[in-house]
Amino acid sequence: MKIANIIAYVLVIVGALNWGLFGLLNFNLVSFVFGGARVMGSIIVYSVIAVAALWLIVSPFINEGKLALTNGEEY
Repeated sequence: MKIANIIAYVLVIVGALNWGLFGLLNFNLVSFVFGGARVMGSIIVYSVIAVAALWLIVSPFINEGKLALTNGEEY
């Protein structure tokens, strides 16, 4: 479950950076990479990022109120 949380966290950060680029510079990195906002590659990336965000919302409810990103060791 920790690996899924880390992957979801990274994907959500990528999505947030894309939104930041779009808001500040009017540049959509995903559309640039795949050649358009409504091509299959872009739709898949947007969908995967949305699922990752939903996972980060649901994951704490599954994990007793915690978002597990480490081994559980206290530092």
